[in-house]
Amino acid sequence: MVELNMKSYVNYTLSLAAVVALTAGCASSGVQNPRGVPVTEMKADERGFVAGTGVESQDLVAVTDKMARSIIAIPEIANAQGTPRVVLNPVVNETRFPINKDIFLTRIRAQLNSKATGKVRFLAREQMAALERERDLKQSGQVTASSDPNVVEFKGADFFLTGKLQNMTTRTSKGVSDYVLYSFQLIDARTSDIVWEDFAEIKKQGLEDAAYR
Repeated sequence: MVELNMKSYVNYTLSLAAVVALTAGCASSGVQNPRGVPVTEMKADERGFVAGTGVESQDLVAVTDKMARSIIAIPEIANAQGTPRVVLNPVVNETRFPINKDIFLTRIRAQLNSKATGKVRFLAREQMAALERERDLKQSGQVTASSDPNVVEFKGADFFLTGKLQNMTTRTSKGVSDYVLYSFQLIDARTSDIVWEDFAEIKKQGLEDAAYR
């Protein structure tokens, strides 16, 4: 009877080891969606089960929401005579993450355009080549114009909006830690004064690094 119990115990131990090995093998294939769900739709401000210590969508949402609220509250915008014109200057990315840095300004602009109508206007400087060509076509009479095409109507900038992303990384045998500082400035185009600046900072730790593209 004792011999039978010992044999059963050995068989149980071997079976348990096989299950553990199989589970480890599955885990090593990477993070997967919940069983039976090929894709999980989430809100942009949610932290998902595929996550790392770098810049992610929930950080983007939190940072840009804060910056948009902060900008609209400053006297130069809230109490402006007329509507201030703003040009976006590229964000500087000094982090170790190869992210699309200008997506931050895109979302700040979209937030202000959609929720602060009439308080601020953004100039489409990235479309200048197309705008100048359209003006030339109107001036040459190749296309119609609803106003005098010889009058310069392109607006000049009152402010430039720009930002910088910086980070510090600590990595040991126990994992990785990343601190990211998000800072943004609104600069007076006439005087070069920094009329507004704000920042957000986020720190994350994890057992292993993640790939960002």
